[in-house]
This record gives sequence, C-alpha cells and structure tokens, in this order.
Amino acid sequence: MYLISNKTKFGFMEGLDINMLKTTFLMALLTGVLVAVGGVFAGHTGMIVMLIISIGMNFMTYWYSDKWALAAYDAQEVTASEAPELYHLVETLASRDSLPMPRVYIIDSDVPNAFATGRNPAHAAVAVTTGIMRVLDYNEIAGVLAHELSHVKHRDILISTIAAAFAGVISIVSDVTRWSAMFGMNSDEDNNSVIGFIFTIIVAPIAAMLIQLAISRSREYSADEAGGKLCGNPMYLASALEKLEYCAEHMPPLEKSSPATAHMFIVDPLENAKTAFKNLFSTHPATSDRIAHLRAQAADMQLLQQ
Repeated sequence: MYLISNKTKFGFMEGLDINMLKTTFLMALLTGVLVAVGGVFAGHTGMIVMLIISIGMNFMTYWYSDKWALAAYDAQEVTASEAPELYHLVETLASRDSLPMPRVYIIDSDVPNAFATGRNPAHAAVAVTTGIMRVLDYNEIAGVLAHELSHVKHRDILISTIAAAFAGVISIVSDVTRWSAMFGMNSDEDNNSVIGFIFTIIVAPIAAMLIQLAISRSREYSADEAGGKLCGNPMYLASALEKLEYCAEHMPPLEKSSPATAHMFIVDPLENAKTAFKNLFSTHPATSDRIAHLRAQAADMQLLQQ
C-alpha cells in the first residue's frame, strides 16, 4: 500500500524566494568571473567571446543536458508494466505536487543512488540505481523520489548544470593560459599583468568552483525540506540519507561517475574518493547536517518528539 499522506497538496516551500535570489546572485557572480577571465585573457575581444560562449553553453545545456546525463550512466527508461511499484510511486508523488509525470529510468548498478534531470517539469526524468531499490524500504524510496521531484519542480538541476558548464569553461581557459605561459607563448609586451595572469590560472577557477558548490548545496537543503513535506514524513528521507551515506563511504564510487555530474545525485557518488577538505569541496552539504534539518522539520510537523 502507499504510505504517502493524502492530506495536503504541497506547493513551493517556505523560504524558496530567498534561495532563488541566492542562486541568481551566485550565477551572476559566476558569469562575471567568466567575463573577467575573457578580459584578462584577450581584453575586450575576450570578454565578447566569453559572452558568446556563455550564451551557447546555456542553449546547449538547456536542450540536451538531460540526454547527456542519462546516456552517461546507461540509464534505461522503464514503463509501468516493467517496474510497476517504482513507476506508480513516482506517479503518486508527482500527482501530489501537481507535476507532470516524469520519465522513469533505472541504472544497473549495485551502488545505491538517484538523480533527476530535465530542463523543466514538462521534460523531466528521474533515475534510480538497482542498488537503491535493494537497500532502501518503500518509505525511504518515497523520500528520495520526493527530494528528486522537488529538484524538478524548482528547476534545480538545470541551474546546477549550467553552473557546472560555466566552471568547466573557466577551468579550460585557465589551463590554456597556464600552458601558453609555460611554452613562452606570452611575451613581455602582452597587456595581461602578473595580477591578471594569477587571477586567470588560480583565483578564477577556485572562485568558479566555490560558486558552483554554493549553488548546489543551497538547492540540496531546499529539496530536502520540500521532499520531506511531499512524502509526508521528513524522517523517511532522513533514514534514506543515513543508509545512502553509509553505502557511499563503504562502497566503490558509482560506475562512470565524475565531478561534472556529481551534483545531480542525492548523495555524492564520489564520496568514497574524497579525503582531505571533503566538506569544503563537496557538491552536497554534510549528510549529518541534512539529517538534523530533516529531524527538526519532522518535529515542527509534530511527527517527532523534540
């Protein structure tokens, strides 16, 4: 039977406007870093080129990011007859939140994880690994899917993917600048100052990465809260996160996972590969902090004693 509450139809979570403003501000900063890198690298012409590149990236990311992500993990679409319990659970949650039915995919991997993708709710997809369906119980899977559908509703994946694309271009420009300097391609008569050179190869990539991480982390907290409401009990998601974190720390990284797509998943698929500065350079907030927020939310909903 379904253990999803029918009592409430949930809309945008409280405080979403603040998070949207924060994300917009961070994206503006990232765009500024990209244009600044273009200016340092090639003056006014470089700034124009970077602006054109950013427009092209946004276009390609908007239309094709979901196809790239699903293909990267060999995700296979399933129907209601092929995976009835999973499909109908997604259908139930989407209906509760007045969302169009997303496409449902399964990734053949023992590593438990899940992600959502798509440019908007009308073109969304959710993907789960075979491992997550073995490790989590029904309520916990409901919590995970509610989290992912909250990302879909608020278009978080598109925002994070665009941020990752911007950061990637900045990193490429930084590498080009560094290699050109190593092989003597820059002369003493170049307009680029030493400070500008340092900004391009060191400061800009770090700034881009930190902005990207800030965007991803802020959206995770929002999706946790909205998902906790949608599934009917935030502790379903809290319990799922606890199990997923344990698996991430004790199992090999998810096959074919990479830093470019790590932000999409409900828990970092590269968790086991991280060592020093894990929390600083992680695409996700600390799981313990996420669970603490969910417990507080459950207490506020009078589902858990303080």
